[in-house]
Amino acid sequence: MPLTRRALLGSLAATTLVPALAGATSLPRLQARPGRRQLAPEGYPDTEIWGYDGIAPGPVIRVAQGARVQRQLVNALPQATAVHWHGIRIDNAMDGVPHLTQAAVEPGASFDYDFTVPDAGSYWYHAHNHSSEQVARGLHGLLIVDEADAPDVDHDLPLAIDDWRLERADASISGGFDNMHDLSHEGRLGNLVTVNGSFDPSVKVARGDRLRLRLANVANARIFEIGLNGLEGWLVALDGMPLEPVVPVSGSFTLAPAQRADLIVDVTGEAADLLSIEPGGGYGLMRFEVAPGTRARRGTPAALPPNPLPVIANAAAAPLHTMRLMGGMMSGMAGGRLGSTEMNARELAQLGKFWALNGQVDMGHDPFLDLSRGETLRIAFVNETVFPHGMHTHGHHFRTIAADGSLGPWRDTVLVQPRETVQIAMVADNPGKWMLHCHMLEHAAAGMMSWFRVT
Repeated sequence: MPLTRRALLGSLAATTLVPALAGATSLPRLQARPGRRQLAPEGYPDTEIWGYDGIAPGPVIRVAQGARVQRQLVNALPQATAVHWHGIRIDNAMDGVPHLTQAAVEPGASFDYDFTVPDAGSYWYHAHNHSSEQVARGLHGLLIVDEADAPDVDHDLPLAIDDWRLERADASISGGFDNMHDLSHEGRLGNLVTVNGSFDPSVKVARGDRLRLRLANVANARIFEIGLNGLEGWLVALDGMPLEPVVPVSGSFTLAPAQRADLIVDVTGEAADLLSIEPGGGYGLMRFEVAPGTRARRGTPAALPPNPLPVIANAAAAPLHTMRLMGGMMSGMAGGRLGSTEMNARELAQLGKFWALNGQVDMGHDPFLDLSRGETLRIAFVNETVFPHGMHTHGHHFRTIAADGSLGPWRDTVLVQPRETVQIAMVADNPGKWMLHCHMLEHAAAGMMSWFRVT
């Protein structure tokens, strides 16, 4: 397939940033601060971003399974912030959700994160205050938890796939993070796609090499359809959790915002590319510069070692709870509750609120679910809107339930298509107050946020 490399640069405005002071700490620092990055192709100016340690994506944090992650977040931004450790079945106090698990970290202040990682796999961390702006500006990074018995590969590559909305004139990040169209439609879609913060990056490999590709969709709202060219391989994990058996990659697969996919692939072509499959064809996300090689094919890889997940027994008999996904343009939502106040759609729109979960706009005082630790349950996500939603549970993984009752792979984020119902099963085995929300970040900002409690 002929490949086209493209960078579509749009229009909005840059922002002036003011640095803040950092305090003393005994933990390794993770400083949220302004920085600069060459996002756009050569010939364009570099871009002022917000990043952890001033880079976007932030530093890859890599630890062994069962180890502790210790970081002091130091806020050198002009906004309060916090860090959510996405996909980690974490102690609730470390989950990083302002107003639910901690206070937001004000400019010049700090917060100590210290937790154990129970599961091997590919995870990520990102801002969880003003997320639709802060993540769009670059506040995200990858967290890799290594298996004790890792697969034999020649290259292990963490790859953060992002899109950015930039101005054509100077490649600055667009403003308008409260843009009504983005809030009420599919979310903030960028005009430049990067991998690890670079446009059209390349990696040197040899023909016959075996690669582990750890893909993470860190975009605010863009759904990627991922394809391979000159590579043959298998999906071995989704959202950090191993697949048993591994699944051959045939054609393309979907990667919604916040989802991850681990692939083991062999370099089979004289040229190789990671592709974004779109209506116009396959567009290159990154290139693999292939040198000659004589390595023989190694066959189907073994499944990754399983993580210590709970057992979902007799899911069909578990209590079923319905969460209706409501709102957005063209949905006909009449209104909803903001706090305890009933408002019509016009009143909500004036406040920048366009979405609701079971009629509740933003997190209500009462949880969506009050659960006992160890309880097995089902949730039916009923999408009454004309837009897709990536529903994410904090502190827990779940399994989708097929029409025949069989259980799908473990996930922490599931894509629910327009007018579709997706049912999941989970075990509420992690005590605390946990957020449940759409990971199209503009949808969350405009009301699609809820929470549940495990006691």
